[in-house]
Amino acid sequence: MRFGDDILAQADALAAFTEAPPGITRAYLTPQHRRAGDLLLALMREAGMRADYDALGNVVGRYDAARAGAPVLMSGSHMDSVRNAGRYDGLFGILTAIACVRDLHGRGVRLPYALEVVAFGDEEGVRFGVTLIGSKAMAGSFDPAWLDTKDADGISLRQALVAFGADPDGWRALDRRGKDVVAYVESHIEQGPVLLNEGLPVGVVTAIAGVSRMRVAVTGLAGHAGTVPMGSRRDALAAAAEMTLAVERVAVDAPAGEAVVATVGTMDVEPGAINVIAQDVVFSVDVRSATDAARRRAVEAIRARCAAIAARRRVGVAADVYYELAAAACDAALQDALAASVARRGVPVRRLPSGAGHDAMVFPPVCPIAMLFVRCGAGGISHHPDETMTAADAEIATEVLLDFLQTWTPR
Repeated sequence: MRFGDDILAQADALAAFTEAPPGITRAYLTPQHRRAGDLLLALMREAGMRADYDALGNVVGRYDAARAGAPVLMSGSHMDSVRNAGRYDGLFGILTAIACVRDLHGRGVRLPYALEVVAFGDEEGVRFGVTLIGSKAMAGSFDPAWLDTKDADGISLRQALVAFGADPDGWRALDRRGKDVVAYVESHIEQGPVLLNEGLPVGVVTAIAGVSRMRVAVTGLAGHAGTVPMGSRRDALAAAAEMTLAVERVAVDAPAGEAVVATVGTMDVEPGAINVIAQDVVFSVDVRSATDAARRRAVEAIRARCAAIAARRRVGVAADVYYELAAAACDAALQDALAASVARRGVPVRRLPSGAGHDAMVFPPVCPIAMLFVRCGAGGISHHPDETMTAADAEIATEVLLDFLQTWTPR
């Protein structure tokens, strides 16, 4: 086995860099970020790349082209994690790209383009509440106001960058728009069960779902749990419970061809006493679809259903969207090239959308994008210590990526 065993062993080594073992928690600009970044730097350099940290703490390796002035293909993924994560989300996309470069360098092969492998410092947004920091800087969508955001300890992003040895004012130079980047290709575990259920090791991603996040505030009237008759109540929690089911129903009833997923993930209840009718409830809604129009229709349907429930139950409701990220379609030509590499490996080609967000989704202003999905084990679970993949699947995915890199030519 050329790749699989080494990649899993490297993932095991990186899993040691965690704030809270045995699960993995590796946040941006922490000592764990530094230790993981230093190991990735060493792996990149050993593979034949020039590599270093950039101004925002991303690790960037470059394998030069056969000729000077050639265009650039970017690959990679993120090295940070959610809290209590698994060991392959993000990191597999970095390690598989490094493995490809090591193989090319070992055989003395140079490509008709320079290959840059990036380990993005922050995709998950765990520490500062801002997602995709590293990739957005490279895609030209970094917001300098983020430098003033603070973590739970009151440390600003600017302060953390300085302490890390990075340059908080260097983000402008990272913008890759107009810099002859011709493609961004990311390999990533699926984080779902589709490939697992169909017995396939890899799949070609068609689009990355956009997301809308909502804050729904329900206002009722508190009262004694024992003395207020049921018909007289303005129970904010009972209304919120019905609204939660309505959120689910909007997604289930989405028209064919407009798949939507919608999730109520958090709920805060006040006053939160066992013998008091709930007066105020705030809950979150996460709506995703590979089609922006379908996602927006779902958001409006959720608003309408919540308003109708509130009117019937005599409570107030405000449903506000506080975060949106547009869907990103994968380039058709790059999809076909990845599919051809999958087929040459003897694997049936399966195309599927990504419901999860990825660094790739912010790159369309820079260049066309593509993604290769790799099968998850354990029922497709991710963002959890039980996240798993096999060395055999890592081998196949790396062979597919290497075949793509050697056979694709810039348009």
